[in-house]
Amino acid sequence: MATDTVAQIKERLGIQDIIAPYVKLRRAGRSLVGLCPFHKEKTGSFHVSPERGTWHCFGCGEGGDGFSFIEKIEGVDFKGALKILAEKAGVAVEYAAGARQEDASKKDRLRSALNRASGWYAEHLNGSPGHAYGKQRGLTEDSIMQWGLGYAPDAWRALLEALTAEGFTVPELLEAGLIKEADGKPGTYYDRFRNRLMFPIRDSAGRVVAFTGRTVPSEASTKESVVEVAKYLNSPETELFHKSEVLFGMDRAKDAIRTRGFTMLVEGQLDVLHAHQAGFMNAVALSGTALTDRHLALMKRFSDNLMLVLDADPAGLKATARSAELALRAGLRVKAARLPKGKDPADLLGEDAQDFGRRVAAAKPIVEFFLAELAEAERDPHRLLRLAESIVLPLIAAIPSPMEREHFIQVAARALGLSSEAVRESLGRLSKHPETGETPQKGPTQPSSAARSPRDIRSQQLRAVFHAYPDTPLAERVKSEYLRITEAHQSPLDTPPEPALFLAEQAFGEDPREDAADELLRAFEEAVIREAYQEAVADLRRAETAGDASLVEDTQRACARLSARLAAFGH
Repeated sequence: MATDTVAQIKERLGIQDIIAPYVKLRRAGRSLVGLCPFHKEKTGSFHVSPERGTWHCFGCGEGGDGFSFIEKIEGVDFKGALKILAEKAGVAVEYAAGARQEDASKKDRLRSALNRASGWYAEHLNGSPGHAYGKQRGLTEDSIMQWGLGYAPDAWRALLEALTAEGFTVPELLEAGLIKEADGKPGTYYDRFRNRLMFPIRDSAGRVVAFTGRTVPSEASTKESVVEVAKYLNSPETELFHKSEVLFGMDRAKDAIRTRGFTMLVEGQLDVLHAHQAGFMNAVALSGTALTDRHLALMKRFSDNLMLVLDADPAGLKATARSAELALRAGLRVKAARLPKGKDPADLLGEDAQDFGRRVAAAKPIVEFFLAELAEAERDPHRLLRLAESIVLPLIAAIPSPMEREHFIQVAARALGLSSEAVRESLGRLSKHPETGETPQKGPTQPSSAARSPRDIRSQQLRAVFHAYPDTPLAERVKSEYLRITEAHQSPLDTPPEPALFLAEQAFGEDPREDAADELLRAFEEAVIREAYQEAVADLRRAETAGDASLVEDTQRACARLSARLAAFGH
């Protein structure tokens, strides 16, 4: 990228133009002053100098230029800040190679199509069934407008015809996930979203990358018998939208996450909007997928604390357990709020926002949360112990800090009426070898499950899926892909991890689709390749030390091949 791009951005954007959307500034002599977005304060110590093009906070000591401000507040590197500011300034980022320039132009067209679709849906909202449904669910006009909600008309080609008339091509609309090709009718296309309340999904920089459509009752749909459709429909994966990386509402929540000190994760879009309406501006939600490592990395840009406020039904509790274990392994501190049975956050916020606030204030560390939930649900002492062993112990094992882990061992022991030694011994059993299921001889000195490699963790999860859904298309797919990835001729999936059914159903439910584990298989394949690459690098170093030119050449080729395969995963 040419240095001219930076100069052009600085010519077109003053420092106040960059910072004003994030910080309310007031004039104070030659400077502009506001409350620092990077730490809590009541008196403004954040100063912006338009003359020098710099900012500085006398409270926390942070400072820099417009690029460093965007890097810090958006949680991106310099290239990411350059891309955001270039788009804001209307400057084209210059790339060294023609192919990269073409790729950037293609993404710009997709962004334009999605942005225009968002506006088109919004234009069709007033007076629509979608608008009526949003009001019925307790959304205010301010929320509807601020979040850019819209309505997809109950027509097959309305958006397609509107956007092609404006110059967008059918391939562009396909790649943006806005239209579909009819099954068995090549060349026939129709709108992906019809008769739905539309929620634009934005990346952390606020750019529309996808949509969620919630089906709504309409006069046309109730007159005739139609095939039952999914209540919520999400955009497919595209060049701009990766479900495993995007959190709904993060563009609007990140400042509140910094100031309040934690991310609030709720179930869906309506929960997020209701939370923000009630003043919980740090709420975000997933977009049609389970929580992933990349979601957690995005959260950690703004806070190391996570509060789970998911539905109180069995599926919601399973999602809470799965999300909590993953978050603990990523180094986050996790709490959960208890909701009334049968209520989701949107329901409770609509009925009694003060009660919701009290429950959030009373949220417990995740281990204590599940100990309380299980004790309330299960009166039989033996079954309670079995549940605690399958649900609570993996959470304790996932805590990276030895001191915190010891604290929660004692908490669990008191709650279950056991000795701390008994809980530690049960924890040791979680350290079984992930492939053979055999307990290492030096049990107490072996690493806990928190120290397992990414490959081993994914392998255990895949074995759980394989045994939880025997004789199903999903199990067959997992087996064939596992053999392909590991280049094995016999399946290493034979030994079931305990408890396989619970581990799998946390992630996939009771009746998953054949492709339900594709994201997990992709993560496993990446981990396998990364491990092989690390081994190849070590082999290369040994060959170089030995002075074996032929072996050096062979291992260099192996490293290059594995590096190219890793690059396909976006690394």
